[in-house]
Amino acid sequence: MPAVLDPDAAAVFKAFQEAGRPPYETVGHDEARRLYLAGRVVSNPEPPELESVKPLAIPAPHGSTAARIYTPKNPRQTDGLAPALVFFHGGGWVIGDLDSHDVVCRKLADEGRLIVISVDYRLAPEHKFPAAVDDSIAATQWIADNAQQLGIDAARLMVGGDSAGGNLAAVVAISARDGNGPAIAGQVLIYPATDFAMTHPSHSEPETSLLLTHSVIKWFRDHYLNGVADVHDWRASPARAATLVGLPPAYVLTAGADPLRDEGDEYAARLKEAGVAVTYRHFPGQFHGFFTMGKLLQQANVAASEIGAWLRAQN
Repeated sequence: MPAVLDPDAAAVFKAFQEAGRPPYETVGHDEARRLYLAGRVVSNPEPPELESVKPLAIPAPHGSTAARIYTPKNPRQTDGLAPALVFFHGGGWVIGDLDSHDVVCRKLADEGRLIVISVDYRLAPEHKFPAAVDDSIAATQWIADNAQQLGIDAARLMVGGDSAGGNLAAVVAISARDGNGPAIAGQVLIYPATDFAMTHPSHSEPETSLLLTHSVIKWFRDHYLNGVADVHDWRASPARAATLVGLPPAYVLTAGADPLRDEGDEYAARLKEAGVAVTYRHFPGQFHGFFTMGKLLQQANVAASEIGAWLRAQN
């Protein structure tokens, strides 16, 4: 199914091409991280004003996991406690950090009228699979255990993320269902990576190889995984979990010009087949990564508002 970009998405892609930025896989992971963070400046929308944004250090076996807690001006409190979204940033498990997704987290806190905690899990290749998974699961458990002190209602704790972060959110939800974590009230999966086999048609269609190219996905995979055996581990490929029955309600977003489109679509369908309440939203004229580009792409702001409405409807 050929993807045709919306006019504004086509203009943004053209601008990226004309800027001549080198592909991430040609510059090494440190430079890729710098380039990714620099790109946010020109594409992130103006952030909404919040009540507070504070650093957080989450205890971990390796020392601590950095995090950031966002509190909106009008949280939906019950007995002084608000719902919360634990957010995992995208970036192929190799790039991205608290700053790259700062504006996204501010928007979600504001739109959802809930507390957002962004988790800065360890990155590859310095820390390969399953380090990011371990950090995400442990951070979610710690947040639940310390919910009251954080102003959070543990019964209204959700997880979410974009791309690699969507993968981690899906894995945390499965792990929690299976007893390795707290009860999760909902999951927001924004163009999630769900199957490292990468055999779906959208992984080979020329029109999906735009900002997230087919070659850079393989570069991310090779940095993150230890070898081919990890592809089959559900903690890397949540679509390979034995069953999706019993998972929390899900909001799943996909984009038309995205290598991850088909696996996200299939994961949403399988969740629904497993009896999970699913809200599925497809943006046919957008590319992978559009969600963070609200300054340039109006559909990103539409998506943030819709996700906010979904978050408000969950509890």
